[in-house]
Amino acid sequence: MKNIRLVRGTPFEVPPQVNFMEQGPSGGAPVILVHGLAASLHDWDFLLPELAAAGYHAYALDLLGHGESPKPDSRSYKTKWVYKHFVQWIDALQFPEPPILIGHSLGGYMCLRYAIRNPEKIRALVLTSPFYKLDQLPALLRRTYRRPTLNAIVVERTPEWIFRWIIDLTNAALGRSGGSDLTLSDSVRFQTALDYKRTAPGAFNIPNTVRDLTSDLPRVTKPTLVLWGDRDQTLAPISFPNLVRAMPNARGQALSGGHVPHQSNPKEYNRLVLEFLHEVKSKKQ
Repeated sequence: MKNIRLVRGTPFEVPPQVNFMEQGPSGGAPVILVHGLAASLHDWDFLLPELAAAGYHAYALDLLGHGESPKPDSRSYKTKWVYKHFVQWIDALQFPEPPILIGHSLGGYMCLRYAIRNPEKIRALVLTSPFYKLDQLPALLRRTYRRPTLNAIVVERTPEWIFRWIIDLTNAALGRSGGSDLTLSDSVRFQTALDYKRTAPGAFNIPNTVRDLTSDLPRVTKPTLVLWGDRDQTLAPISFPNLVRAMPNARGQALSGGHVPHQSNPKEYNRLVLEFLHEVKSKKQ
């Protein structure tokens, strides 16, 4: 694990640090991995070593309010805070060439927003179950996210074992509905519960502050691969083909699984990602 202290200002009095890890040869093409809400860099424990073995220099970070990155004291986190923290970290690394961005859910939103604002600074995108507008969420979740103070109190007072119980219950339901390829391993379920509990309570307000990116999607012209689970219960699966159609240089594929195909179906997910990256690399050469 590493920490970078940023040198430029942020929405907070003290410039925050960024917790991240990296693997792969120093001269490898840079790849950035960005997790979703209430997760951490451990979302990429399956993909990171495979990227390194394939010769890429891969970086996975903890977003602001998540994992071991700073957690400013606020009942209502804003998307712009997390995005600024993310951008300053990228700038601080000073890549010799534009990186490939890989994002899941909220991380997909961060990658899309970065690609829209800085098209010359990226090489390609891999979006996994990406969040790009609020109405992707079921109505119940949208109503829940509109109560940030209550959400913060609930998260703070909920024991970790209850998060684990909910995750196990959801995992079992997915397995019964579609086979063992939809389920999460014990280690992933343990890490998921840990990440939920250590996420800053105010971070659960982030979805309520996202900007609808739909109208900007045609501006994303870099090669893009979109992957999602065909049984996603968090974001509407129908929204992902719509995203692919809106971007001029994108293609997409549904995988068996729920909202986290990179964890529930890592073998197939990693194969598709590595094939796409090889294609991108070949075109450059």
